[in-house]
Amino acid sequence: MASTHGLSRRGFCLCCIGATTMAATGGWLSPRQSFAKAQGIVDMIRADAARASIKTHKLRGNVAILEGSGGNIAVLTGSDGKLLVDAGITATRPRIVEALSSLNNAPVKHLINTHWHFDHADGNEWVNGEGATILAHDNTRKNLLAAVRVEDWDFNFPAAPSSAIPTETFSDETIVTLKETKAILKHHPNAHTDGDITVTFAEANVLHAGDIYWNGIYPFIDYSTGGSIDGTIRAVEAILATTDGQAIIIPGHGYPVSNRSELRDYHEMLVAIRDRISKLKSQNQTLEEIIAANPTAPFDQKWGRFVITPAFFTKLVYEGV
Repeated sequence: MASTHGLSRRGFCLCCIGATTMAATGGWLSPRQSFAKAQGIVDMIRADAARASIKTHKLRGNVAILEGSGGNIAVLTGSDGKLLVDAGITATRPRIVEALSSLNNAPVKHLINTHWHFDHADGNEWVNGEGATILAHDNTRKNLLAAVRVEDWDFNFPAAPSSAIPTETFSDETIVTLKETKAILKHHPNAHTDGDITVTFAEANVLHAGDIYWNGIYPFIDYSTGGSIDGTIRAVEAILATTDGQAIIIPGHGYPVSNRSELRDYHEMLVAIRDRISKLKSQNQTLEEIIAANPTAPFDQKWGRFVITPAFFTKLVYEGV
């Protein structure tokens, strides 16, 4: 997603349809209703990505972020080639290639998928075609191998082409060792999906959180492939427990350069909203009644202005408590 410092259509993802429809109609539509009104959604996303620009943010330790192609892409440059964390949307390939070339001329040798979603893994095929090995969690490979239906989007994704499938996988934790540094990959079960991982560049003290963390935006939780609000909260707690105040934390969406303090604010928001909705649901209130009670109200000005509407996020939390 685009920076919350200047929100735009850059990094358009599937969730935006619900927000766009709400803005146009003045009322909330469910994701199912929203997608029922959308035609050729994948083509629409690709067309938007084809017009998107790519912004490069240079961090430290030869780590940079490419913002603008679906999820935020991390790039580690080194003498033995580049490592990418996520591949964005294929339609932005020319501008991604240009941005990568501006960092150095080394080829891309490694691609890590933080999870299976289209706005993070659509570029797998062309990056693999450039010679990169794709690494991901076992469940990311599983989801890319199969046709998957995401109920909250009312959308069926076909299986990915064979060249887009990760050839190296792991179940809990693994380390990618390069000449100048290493990347530590850790699985966080049942968070945004069932295959979410964080990628930590230890020497640089930079962590890519994938879609476990949406900076300044209510997150999407994909229950169709094993996501959960409680797993998301546990994953954020694990990141907080293993980072310090000097860490740079890269969110999957939102302004791409974040930190532990902002992640702590995100955690407090998740916990507060989860507890409010859980209490209302325990009182046998319906989803419609809970949405009308506006349990996210204290947080909406900061978190609810883009992509996932307050009502949509209420629905997502309701599903998991």
